[in-house]
Amino acid sequence: MTHWMPQQICWLIAALAVASLTALSEALPFLYTNARAPINWTQPELAEWRIEAQPRSITPLIELRRHVNRTNNAPADSDAEFLERLQALKQNRSSARMLWYDAAVGDGLTYPPFVDKALKLFNLKQVAFEIENSVMSKVSCTACKAGAGLLQHYIKSGKTEAELMKMIAQYCTNLSIQSPRVCEGVAQLFGSEVIYVLQRVNLGPDELCSFIIGDGCGDVYNPYHEWEVVFPPVPKPPRLAELPMPLEGAPFFKVLHISDTHYDPHYVEGANADCNEPLCCRLSSGRPANPNAAAGKWGDYRKCDTPKRTVDNMLAHIAETHKDIDYILWTGDLPPHDVWNQTKQENLEIIKETVKQMTEMFPGVPIFPALGNHESAPVNSFPPPYVNQVDISINWLYDELDVQWRRWLPQSVSHTVRRGAFYSVLVRPGFRIISLNMNYCNNKNWWLLLNSTDPATELQWFIYELQSAEFSNEKVHVIGHIPPGHSDCLKVWSRNFYKIISRYESTITAQFYGHTHFDEFEMFYDPHDLTHANSIAYIGPSVSPYYDLNPGYRIYYVDGDHDMTTRLVIDHESWIMNLKEANLYGYPIWYKLYTARAAYNMKALRPNDWDKLLNELTDNQELFEMYYKNYWKNSPARPTCDAECKKRMLCDCKSGRSHDRRHFCADVESKIDEGSSKSWKSWFYRGLTNSYSLISSITYLPKYLLGYG
Repeated sequence: MTHWMPQQICWLIAALAVASLTALSEALPFLYTNARAPINWTQPELAEWRIEAQPRSITPLIELRRHVNRTNNAPADSDAEFLERLQALKQNRSSARMLWYDAAVGDGLTYPPFVDKALKLFNLKQVAFEIENSVMSKVSCTACKAGAGLLQHYIKSGKTEAELMKMIAQYCTNLSIQSPRVCEGVAQLFGSEVIYVLQRVNLGPDELCSFIIGDGCGDVYNPYHEWEVVFPPVPKPPRLAELPMPLEGAPFFKVLHISDTHYDPHYVEGANADCNEPLCCRLSSGRPANPNAAAGKWGDYRKCDTPKRTVDNMLAHIAETHKDIDYILWTGDLPPHDVWNQTKQENLEIIKETVKQMTEMFPGVPIFPALGNHESAPVNSFPPPYVNQVDISINWLYDELDVQWRRWLPQSVSHTVRRGAFYSVLVRPGFRIISLNMNYCNNKNWWLLLNSTDPATELQWFIYELQSAEFSNEKVHVIGHIPPGHSDCLKVWSRNFYKIISRYESTITAQFYGHTHFDEFEMFYDPHDLTHANSIAYIGPSVSPYYDLNPGYRIYYVDGDHDMTTRLVIDHESWIMNLKEANLYGYPIWYKLYTARAAYNMKALRPNDWDKLLNELTDNQELFEMYYKNYWKNSPARPTCDAECKKRMLCDCKSGRSHDRRHFCADVESKIDEGSSKSWKSWFYRGLTNSYSLISSITYLPKYLLGYG
């Protein structure tokens, strides 16, 4: 993720927003005009790419292995017999795999009238806080509109790219938004991309900031970014009244989930951990002002990423403790948070080094990776395939990913990896993993402003894979980096994704993401029946302690190969290292923080079981406090959580569709508000009773003080 992830672009806008207050005195014409030059909008020409013509993974990638410490590890039949029995369950043997894609539908795009609201004063400190925590309000929205409007004005007035980037760096430095070198780096790395995009779009500040910030900036209608995926004319299978529970004692897969490593090769023990930049604990961070400001040996709770020794120690611990891992989910974000001075070459080196390390630590174990938002340079920059100029194309990253991921993935996925860093692999007979590039839903990916319509045709390809899986009676696990319900996911993309999950709820049995760095989950419901939970997304904890967190990873137990398999997650464990104790005693100890079913008293981990837990978390404060501890990975640096914090967290769990909190969260918020009122009254009366009892117990006080005399 992270907390700092959207900052780089927003800093530019914040700096320009303050400048716009000065410019207001000059009555800049762009602030008040309704005029908008007409534009002939055409869809970017896409390379000829037919989804149905691409090769598919149809041979199971994993061969079952016997683990001596398991009593249920032997499949009942051979792969061929198991597959034949699965095929016999198919209701429609004759259905062919097809792609339903309506290429004849035009874009029909028209521009709404442009009305720029008058600038308002705003609090820069609040803007900075909201940017840091990815929680945007009207304050950040106002700053965004002011900055975007001014930048567009300067572009139209003919200022050169060099002049614009110099101006951005100067404002950033003079307003002390960041240190001079960070301001300069941000301007150089991101300025060119932002200017390139804004020169080619005809959106006003209202539309731009609604796109970037989301519901914190209003739901502005924007016909450029309204689109729908096309579903095949195949009826949705009837849903079951209740999903069956996985059989106890049946074969299972043990799965490791690692996310958000953010390995920092420049981490230095004893360096300043309390610097004024987005990433500290480096020689360049300066000397610590006092011993408490020094970076710890194994990491730090402040804005510092993961030192190499911590990554090494964690992987060695996993290899020793979990010798029976069947496969690994690796959901991205490998480079550190020094996004103001990263280069493509440095990020590629980190990718190569970490892939090599994973291969050596887990020989023979299949690894299924997903792409994070930090792998690109600059961060969040993922141009769709139609942006094919050599200097700005993303091919430099996707081509290398294809080479590195080929260690674990079959040859058949090369086409989609090189096109958009997504793929589909048959793991076992009747069981498939689909890895999505969630950066095509990232609203900090400014390239999507040019055209956000299903970038790289990823969602249409996703539908094709799911329909093929449905025809083949396969169950599917989906992996990615940014959770689709997170505020960093573009609303229109998330809305389409939500429909896909609902349509294929009988095929998709679990989803796995990272990005937030917290230990949490996200719910999906039938859009037409919000009482019916139809999918669960597991959001794994980060390895990086950035920030205020303990390092962690997850272990899942997935229903394995047998006649009645559901391919559901049977249970999961979260493992952490107490960073404070590791730095204090000089050596880390990794331990199991909790097991989901035992901690939350769940009889299974089906979507409806998670929905019940969500209701219990709303009503049961003691249970919520346990969830809150696990959410922060038992960090001693975690803040207290009031009613507003509780509403935000549980609403995050409820909302698998981004920027639509009002639709999902009214019941949760009203229950918490009601509970907070009762809790306050209970606390007040309990306090009075306890105080009276205490005074009454002091027998030597004069009776008249107690009202008896």
